[in-house]
Amino acid sequence: MSATKPNNSRSRFDPPSDNWQPGFDDIGISLSDVTFIVLDLETTGASPQQGCAITEIGAVAVRGGQILGEFSTFVDPQVPLPEYIINLTGITDQMLKGAPLIADAYKDFITFVEQHEQVHLVAHNAPFDIGFLKAAARTVQQPWPKYEVLDTVRLARLVVDRSEILNYKLGTLSQFFQTQTLPNHRALDDVKTTVEVLHRLIERAAGYDVFTIQNLNQFMKRLPEKRAKP
Repeated sequence: MSATKPNNSRSRFDPPSDNWQPGFDDIGISLSDVTFIVLDLETTGASPQQGCAITEIGAVAVRGGQILGEFSTFVDPQVPLPEYIINLTGITDQMLKGAPLIADAYKDFITFVEQHEQVHLVAHNAPFDIGFLKAAARTVQQPWPKYEVLDTVRLARLVVDRSEILNYKLGTLSQFFQTQTLPNHRALDDVKTTVEVLHRLIERAAGYDVFTIQNLNQFMKRLPEKRAKP
């Protein structure tokens, strides 16, 4: 499926019903001056509340379309991987042998994030990844940093009409936007795909006069959290 140019008629997009007009109070930091830390995790399962753990962390820092840095590490979950996770990700117990524990991996990730200014965290289906990272913060008895978080699923729902696309999964958006990197359930590759998707979504958001991070934060409020699932 190839991408099509967005129709900027507000009536075709189902989630928002009100007209979007940024006001003088929305003038702020240009999106090109924001550092987006795009991240992705691989895990042993669906939820840290169910005893599942992180097995891989990937992240890319990008600002104004320029890659500033990359972060990637395996994490030893200290439990055998379920067979379906091995089949899904290709990660094996042997690959995780000798990898850092979550305490060290989490601290290294936060150090990577803190090297940058004007940071927004970005993830596809962000509640999943952020939930695991918050659990890791509790493991090391540190408060979770109060970074703003951008969910590309929610942004996609606002700027890509449901009639254009089957769903809002990363693989579907990757195909729709014809990204160079394809998602494969490995953290850093999925991050690189999300970076490309993010840029295309921001291009579409410009059709709604969204040019600053303040515009974007306000724009995102038009979609309730419950509508954010892929």
